[in-house]
Amino acid sequence: MEGVVSTEIKASQRFVLALVAAVAVATIYAIQPILEAAGDDLGLTSGLLGGLVAAGQIGYLIGLVLLVPLGDVVNRRRLITGHLILTGVGAAIVAGAPNGVVAVVGLVVAGVFAVVVQVTVAYVAAISGPSERGRNIGAVTSGVVIGILGVRVLAGVLGDELGWRSVYGLLAMLCIALAVTVRAKLAPDVRTPGARYTQVLASMGRLARTDGLFLSRGLIALFLFASFGTLWSGLALPLGAEPWNLSTTQIGLLGLAGVAGALGAARAGRWADTGHAQPITGWSLALLTGSWLLIARIETTLWLLVIGIILLDFAVQAVHVSSQHLLTTAHPNRASSVIGAYMAFYSFGSAIGAITTTWTYTAWGWAASCWLGAAYSLCALALWGLTRLRGTTRHLESAEPTVGSRC
Repeated sequence: MEGVVSTEIKASQRFVLALVAAVAVATIYAIQPILEAAGDDLGLTSGLLGGLVAAGQIGYLIGLVLLVPLGDVVNRRRLITGHLILTGVGAAIVAGAPNGVVAVVGLVVAGVFAVVVQVTVAYVAAISGPSERGRNIGAVTSGVVIGILGVRVLAGVLGDELGWRSVYGLLAMLCIALAVTVRAKLAPDVRTPGARYTQVLASMGRLARTDGLFLSRGLIALFLFASFGTLWSGLALPLGAEPWNLSTTQIGLLGLAGVAGALGAARAGRWADTGHAQPITGWSLALLTGSWLLIARIETTLWLLVIGIILLDFAVQAVHVSSQHLLTTAHPNRASSVIGAYMAFYSFGSAIGAITTTWTYTAWGWAASCWLGAAYSLCALALWGLTRLRGTTRHLESAEPTVGSRC
């Protein structure tokens, strides 16, 4: 059995953990607002620009499968430190890239090791007491959204003032600084030897077959982040066109509305700690669906859009925090592999949302994209309701012993 000792995480440590998540995930998404400038400098045609965006996501998927499970085998604090350093190396490669090929390599490297975010979630879940696990996971998750949305603002401003390479240069330095801080500030989660790496990898494949809670929460995450991706991957298209004609920096500033919603969702972790993770999921998914009614009014006013963005990001993160709380509570001995497998649904959902929203907008306009986003959230809500009715959200005990659970 794992020998992790729960401990109280101080406010300063929660801040460091949230920063780790924000900076790491920013290395994947920073390329989006500076894509055109980077492509021009690297000599890439418009048809090849998508490769820069896809590179980080591909690396991230590789890391989810191969690296996150390591957290169930080795000291996670050491893993977080090493991953941050290598994420910084990837960002530095991008900052100094002489051509598109080298930039893609750097983005893949950064993406692979940016899964330090999921290792951080597992670390927090492992060392937190039951009464504060949701609160601490909520803090890390808020850092993720701040990184995804906040980097749009940062990259837009730095890209305009200092050039696109400065964005990745700054991220590289922040990764190295955080690696040193993590080593100094955080406690190790030393465990007694248990599972082997190959056993942990094999256990990930069994989850969907044997665990109703994992499967339902994974599918909810897929639809949840498809809805999230529909907004954030497509929003620049109508805002850059008539009647608004906003610049990249101005569009990036709308990310601050999303950050406000995400910070509010940190409270959802405390609610989950009191045993309300399931009802939080239901009303948050209903709120997410309703937010699209406001977002769809983009042609008349931006104020309704801002309110809709706040509600959408609040709802998405409330569900995300609740899901991670339930999963890490149900699988305390293999939090890393469970979170890694769960986040694969997250990644697929985000990719589906990004692909379908641009296609829908091109064919039928922003209103159709909003109907699409609402449809994804309704699918998640229906799935939640169905699993509640059938009682399949309760963790199903496998006939096989849990990896690493033998004393």
